[in-house]
Amino acid sequence: MSLVRRSNVFDPFSLDLWDPFDSVFRSVVPATSDNDTAAFANARIDWKETPESHVFKADLPGVKKEEVKVEVEEGNVLVISGQRSKEKEDKNDKWHRVERSSGQFMRRFRLPENAKVDQVKAGMENGVLTVTVPKAEVKKPDVKAIEISG
Repeated sequence: MSLVRRSNVFDPFSLDLWDPFDSVFRSVVPATSDNDTAAFANARIDWKETPESHVFKADLPGVKKEEVKVEVEEGNVLVISGQRSKEKEDKNDKWHRVERSSGQFMRRFRLPENAKVDQVKAGMENGVLTVTVPKAEVKKPDVKAIEISG
């Protein structure tokens, strides 16, 4: 059994819940047309922090940039959502296997206080969405030397 980690359980900025049975059920229960939304609902997204920014990367093959929305709501919650359209089916087609999923997805991330939410940038290249959230510079406290008398 492979263990799939959606997010760090101890990360206070992540709103995802860890589901220990996720990979088990994906391998046992095939995605059907009735379950398309659930199959694509949890788009996998990486979040890394650099000294200058927070960078989110999502693999979204087959999704056009017009089908993806990147928003900041409630002041500091980054929302990445979209939809992968279902392929048109012909009545004469005989499907042997359907593994690619379609439907809607939405992911939310609570950004830390140092995030500059008014300067968020997003770009999509080769099916990879990259969202960059700059960080505010940490001001070092002014230190005033006090002369010691005596």
